[in-house]
Amino acid sequence: MKSVFVIGHRNPDTDSICSAICYAHLKQILTGQEHIACRAGQINPETKFVLDHFKVEPPRYLASLNPRLSDVQYRDVPGIRADLSLRRAWEYMNNNNIHTVAIVDEDNHLQGLLTLSDIARFYMEDLGADALAAAKTSYHNLVDVLGGELVVGTAENRFEEGRVVIGAANPDMLEEHINEHDLVILGNRYESQLCSIEMNADCIVISLGAGVSRTIKKLAVAAGCAVIATPMDTYTCAKVINQAVPVAHIMRKNGLISFHPGDLVEDVKKTVSKKRIRYYPILDEDGKYIGMVSQRNLLDIEKQQVIMVDHNERDQAVEGIDAAQVTEIIDHHRIGALETTNPIYFRNQPLGCTATIVTQLYHENRVEIEPAIAGLLCSAILSDTLMFRSPTCTPIDRYTAEELAKIAGIDIPTHAVAMFRAGSELVGRSMDDIFHIDYKSYQVKSKRIAISQVTSVNQEELHELKPQMLDYMRSSLEKSGLNMMFVMLTNIIEETTELLFVGHNAAELVQIAFQQPGGVDSITLPGVVSRKKQLVSPLLAALEDESIAD
Repeated sequence: MKSVFVIGHRNPDTDSICSAICYAHLKQILTGQEHIACRAGQINPETKFVLDHFKVEPPRYLASLNPRLSDVQYRDVPGIRADLSLRRAWEYMNNNNIHTVAIVDEDNHLQGLLTLSDIARFYMEDLGADALAAAKTSYHNLVDVLGGELVVGTAENRFEEGRVVIGAANPDMLEEHINEHDLVILGNRYESQLCSIEMNADCIVISLGAGVSRTIKKLAVAAGCAVIATPMDTYTCAKVINQAVPVAHIMRKNGLISFHPGDLVEDVKKTVSKKRIRYYPILDEDGKYIGMVSQRNLLDIEKQQVIMVDHNERDQAVEGIDAAQVTEIIDHHRIGALETTNPIYFRNQPLGCTATIVTQLYHENRVEIEPAIAGLLCSAILSDTLMFRSPTCTPIDRYTAEELAKIAGIDIPTHAVAMFRAGSELVGRSMDDIFHIDYKSYQVKSKRIAISQVTSVNQEELHELKPQMLDYMRSSLEKSGLNMMFVMLTNIIEETTELLFVGHNAAELVQIAFQQPGGVDSITLPGVVSRKKQLVSPLLAALEDESIAD
């Protein structure tokens, strides 16, 4: 069965990462199916501290859920060499049940494509007497197709001039039909064989399994004429001999369309929808052939199953969420606009942390919580509730964290302070990096805003950060595609936030939302530490005001 991805929101925080890891672990125990914890962004310092402390590997980074060719079940049938005969190419295609085969060189670089239609077209349109010479057919291919033996000559040499002639007439008439360099198919008549050699034929094919006399061999060697003996009759020889033509003669070399494993399926579909070709080669990053994909493969692609944790809105989800099959959502935020094609398990509770819900699921399913898992879950709760200071924190969150701390063997105040200090290390980091440590965007009507939160236990550090962050916000607003940008500079110990803002009508919006005057670019909000419960709701409610939305 295909793996299920368990993933949090973009710009993940500690709850998003730890809940994904712990819920993936639980689901794998319960179902036996592989569940892979993933992340949609970079891990912040606080989360890194937690993972390092409990010796847990970070989740897999997932930039997008948009399917790529690497997700498609394409065929990995090896390519063939350009000097292979049409007969062998036809057999290869039939044996592997394929209609198109890649022609590759010794390093597996693509040289061309051959289809069954190309072979049929060659037989219907190009069966001239000079086809073997035009294709520079090797004697190896001729012997192979005729099922014969090269009595005189070198297998690597090629038939490059002349036509194919059937030596059915008597020697007198043959002299009028055989030209220099021709290939002559004849029987066991010594006179005709001798005549062909004397007329400077490049090759004679002796049919019906007839023996080749010592004299004919000697004369052929002297004249540089190749001799092939075959058990086939003359008619069969004439019918199959053009199958010796190498595929290089009829393969498609120009205008080839190829793709790479990293190409988006949607982009590939747009390209192939305009073509009447059924199969396309896939090349690796070095341009080497690795397989063949069909239009049917693109239509039959299986959607990636995904479990969303700590979010339920499309704007906060990993890119390409619409291309995936969401099977579950575990969250503690407001319910946004995310549609699913089928009913799903959706668990949304008004708690301070998604990890609290995940802990409940462990208990409900009677699965023992290991110390490392307990440590991650406890850390997530302490992070999201700011060690129980946030108004989003409920008695259930606190009780759960204390229970988990005992299993993990940690002291809550000591661990929380160390975790917060690790997360508030801002020295040497760019403003863009700091802004995106804990960042979420929201859409109301035609307005799109972003709210970032920077937490610290050091007020001086936050004070020094303010002017640099405002400069960054002003310079970044226009190119960000946002209407307004907000940054919460939150002092965890003092339980206060200075809210920075830029954008048209941002100051007016803040004044309406919090019913108090502020500056032109900032306002102090005592007791405000929670983005979700204390900031998002009043801001989004104020955005609904028609005077602000216009």
